[in-house]
Amino acid sequence: MASFELVPGCWVGGNCPCFIIAEIGQNHQGDINIAKNMIEVAKKCGANCVKFQKSDLNSRFNKAALDRPYTSHHSWGNTYGQHRAHLEFSESQFKELKKHAERHEIIFSASGMDMVSLRFLNQLGVPFFKIGSGDANNYSLIQDVARFGKPLIVSTGMQSIDTVQKVYYLLKQFNIKLGFLHCVSAYPAPPSDINLRVIQSYQEKFPDVVIGYSGHETGTDISIAAVALGAKILERHLTLDKTWKGSDHCASLDPEEFQQLVSQVRNVETALGSHIKIVRESEIACYRKSTG
Repeated sequence: MASFELVPGCWVGGNCPCFIIAEIGQNHQGDINIAKNMIEVAKKCGANCVKFQKSDLNSRFNKAALDRPYTSHHSWGNTYGQHRAHLEFSESQFKELKKHAERHEIIFSASGMDMVSLRFLNQLGVPFFKIGSGDANNYSLIQDVARFGKPLIVSTGMQSIDTVQKVYYLLKQFNIKLGFLHCVSAYPAPPSDINLRVIQSYQEKFPDVVIGYSGHETGTDISIAAVALGAKILERHLTLDKTWKGSDHCASLDPEEFQQLVSQVRNVETALGSHIKIVRESEIACYRKSTG
């Protein structure tokens, strides 16, 4: 099974514990104090990493897209541009958040949605890059990210196996450390659409790639099953309040649920144990009773 050093001193894949990412995304409501609190909560819950999202709006969207009216009850402005601008942190704020994560001894990373943002994140010193599902078929962007030479994790929601294979062969030429996350891009994702066996399919097709799962379902049980099936990276959205404005909150875990998830993952990893069937020490007392 593939493994690599994702950040100095922290390996993923192989026999390593599952690497758990608390996806804060834009669940911070555009408030840096909420974002800092969420970093602290993620650490207390036992997550290995917090992840944000960074966009340069003028690079990612044209003027028509930014100026269009946005009347959703999740909107933070009259236009889509105003809405997105409310949820974007500045470069100085990102530097502040990274320092806050470092103070609380949790890994900080972010998904860059365009090359302006990705260049900034590279300068910021994120240890790895994450490509979201919406850009998993953006081959030119993926190639540009690969040229940074850092580990790359790609979510594969909304993509066919043909696209995933194309990304795999595209990235092979860069000889970078690579992870694929099975993902279903629905909020929340219905269990009937999740198809966790794709994890095993990925393991067979991409033996030199660390395979994981990015979950958008409600609850923790499906994510636990993903780990039991071999997911070595697990990403779940974190929220402080599921009733807050924003479409991601309903598919996120609150702090109690996230802490429960981490605890359950570690229990399952312990229980998976060995392939070897022997009489265990804990069975001896019962064995002696049964044999008189």
